[in-house]
Amino acid sequence: MTDIYEGIREIKKYALDHQVPIMQDEGIDFLTDYIAKNQVKKVLEIGTAIGYSAIMMALSNPQLTVVSIERDRDRYLEAVKNVKEMHLDQRITLLYKDAFDVSFQEKFDLIFIDAAKGQNIKFFEKFSYYLADSGTIITDNIYFHGLVDTPLEEIESRSLRSLVRKIKNYICFLNDHPAFQTTFYRIGDGISVSVKKKGRKRKS
Repeated sequence: MTDIYEGIREIKKYALDHQVPIMQDEGIDFLTDYIAKNQVKKVLEIGTAIGYSAIMMALSNPQLTVVSIERDRDRYLEAVKNVKEMHLDQRITLLYKDAFDVSFQEKFDLIFIDAAKGQNIKFFEKFSYYLADSGTIITDNIYFHGLVDTPLEEIESRSLRSLVRKIKNYICFLNDHPAFQTTFYRIGDGISVSVKKKGRKRKS
């Protein structure tokens, strides 16, 4: 069996060598601690990349199952390899699809959004339907390398400025959402934790 720690080191090295963005150590520690403390059993992840966060979540709780969606073929195939080598393919289900083409018949305790940042609002609106009544939606990269704190006029790249504007809009969307209470953490690259308010059910 692949040594767990060696396997994780290899995945992190691959991410660094191939410039694949994965969660920072502080962020993954926060996420796995949250899962352990809240006894999360079923996770939906939007944005698999190479499987690092799905693997770390699964390792945090032996009862946990993860469904993770990835649209990039090369990253998906690398994730399949990594999950199999870590012997977690019985608890991690990887879907090679565009997230907007996916639907489920089940509910999840936690939904983790770590995909195209400019689509966060659409991801939240679509997948909150599949969240259990007492569930949580966690989003990574909420401060986007500190650029969310930077005035837009100081960001020279038009495309980057547009992306930062969309992330700022997402923060406002979370703050104003009537069915969720969101807390923001300056951990890793910024994390938001949106807990469904009791008694509030999303309209279908």
